[in-house]
Amino acid sequence: MSKQFNSLELAIPRELLEIGAIAISSGKPFIWSSGMMSPVYCDNRLTLSYPKIRRMLIDGFVERASKYEFDCVAGVATAGIAHAAWVAERLSLPLIYVRPEPKGHGQKNQIEGYLPANSKVLMIEDLVATGLSSIQAAEAVQEVTGSMPVVILAIFTYDLKGVKELFQEKGAPLETLSNFDALLKVAHDTGHITSELRDTLLAWRMDYPEWTLAH
Repeated sequence: MSKQFNSLELAIPRELLEIGAIAISSGKPFIWSSGMMSPVYCDNRLTLSYPKIRRMLIDGFVERASKYEFDCVAGVATAGIAHAAWVAERLSLPLIYVRPEPKGHGQKNQIEGYLPANSKVLMIEDLVATGLSSIQAAEAVQEVTGSMPVVILAIFTYDLKGVKELFQEKGAPLETLSNFDALLKVAHDTGHITSELRDTLLAWRMDYPEWTLAH
C-alpha cells in the first residue's frame, strides 16, 4: 500500500522544485556545510522571495501550532528567523531567535530577544537534515526556560536515518510540513527525476554516510 500524503505535503515540494529551491543531481553531488555529499539540495531561503509560497508555509505553520500551548515563537538562525517572525506576527506573540553559538562580543548572547524563564516556546526551523542544529538551538532554549520547546516545526525534512530517534531521545518534539517521501513522489510524477534517479535518492537516504564515502 502506497504512502498517503496530505495536500500541503505534496504542494510544498512542488513549489520548491518550481522555484529551484530543491535541486537534484544525477551527476556530481552537492556538498553540504557538514561535508556530507548528497544528490539533493534544499535551500528554503528562496521561499522568502515568493509571497504565495510564504503564505502557504505560514498558514501551514499556524495550523500545526494550533495544537500546542505556547507564549513565544523562536526562529533558528538564520533561515528560520523570517518564518518565525511571520508566525509570531500572525499570532501576536513575542519573537526570539537562537544563534548556533553565543556571540563573541558584546553581551555574548546566543538568544536574541526577551525570553523569560518558564516560557513555553514554539520553535521554527526551515530544514531538518541531521537535526543537530535544531537540537543545539532547542537546548539553548531549555537552558533558559527549563524545558525543551513545546514543538519544533520545520518546512522540510530529508528523513535521514536516526534523526527522528535523536529528537525523541532529546525530548524535542518535531513536526514538518513536508518530507523526503513527498518530494520523491512529486519529483517522479512531474518528470523531474527518473525511476533510476529515484532509486539513487532512496539509496542515499538509507545510508548517507556510506554514500558520501563512495562518492
